[in-house]
Amino acid sequence: MMKIIHPLALAVLIALGAAPAAAQNYPAKPIKIIVSTSPGGITDIAARILGAHITARTGQPHVIDHRAGASGNLALDAVAKAAPDGYTLGFANTGNVTVNPFLFKSMTFDPLNDLIPVGAVGTVPLFLVMNPKVPAKSLHEFIAHAKANPDKISYAAAGAGTTPDLTGGEFARRAGLDKLVFVPFRGTAPAATAVMGGDVQITFVSMGPYLAHVRAGTLRVLAAATPRRMPYVPEVPTFAEEGFPGFEMSTWFAMFAPRGTPKEIVETLNGFTRSLYDGPDSKRRLDAQFFDPLVLTQPEFAALVKADAVKWERIVRESGIKLE
Repeated sequence: MMKIIHPLALAVLIALGAAPAAAQNYPAKPIKIIVSTSPGGITDIAARILGAHITARTGQPHVIDHRAGASGNLALDAVAKAAPDGYTLGFANTGNVTVNPFLFKSMTFDPLNDLIPVGAVGTVPLFLVMNPKVPAKSLHEFIAHAKANPDKISYAAAGAGTTPDLTGGEFARRAGLDKLVFVPFRGTAPAATAVMGGDVQITFVSMGPYLAHVRAGTLRVLAAATPRRMPYVPEVPTFAEEGFPGFEMSTWFAMFAPRGTPKEIVETLNGFTRSLYDGPDSKRRLDAQFFDPLVLTQPEFAALVKADAVKWERIVRESGIKLE
């Protein structure tokens, strides 16, 4: 006897059968990557390298869509509200995802729950750099000099609540420099320029854009916020070596998908992030930007995001900073 299937049940069965097929054929059309910053910065560069790698592997074009503003919230809000089909993805950095939920008083989405961490391109660690005219040759000499000159020593960063600002505040608290003055700038480049010019004494930067200045003597590196010394500045000690265990501050750059994106598609995308360093062209481009590889499975990267959120929640809370 023939059974009659209710139309609604039939639709559900068709949808369940179509989902694995769609994942198997993924990607079958261009992928849009919404980037949380404006063109030209390190986040944009990383997104373009990953996009080119995906295109080379799949033959499908990719589109870079910049939506800068609100510390990345505009871009990731659009990603969180996009169709979870793998064709609208987000590309963001540590601060956009693990700092903003604790920094802003209110948000239109929750980056820690409305987005799926897909995979990372790599990390860029932070280094404490100083104007070379400051009478200090080491981190401890700088701390002693700052304590001897309260309210006269300042650090620069790209605006309140940015990763370099929060890192500077964390360093000041741990070093007992409660009189260190924060001077905000509109970006990392003008902040570093102010340090080189002597208007501000220190700042935290990624080394890629400033290694030439270090070698030319216009900047002095005091310490690396890394778990180990970096090969491009092997003479620079880590903060742990200088008596600050666990002081590790780096920014990762990574891809995210809307919540609800099929697991098979997420795994496919994660595979692209893990194979980035296998391609000679993408590896060359990443090495040129001083990326530290971060090759993780999707569950491993999700665990890292969760752990970083715990760390930055504490740092933001202790900083006392809240943004509208």
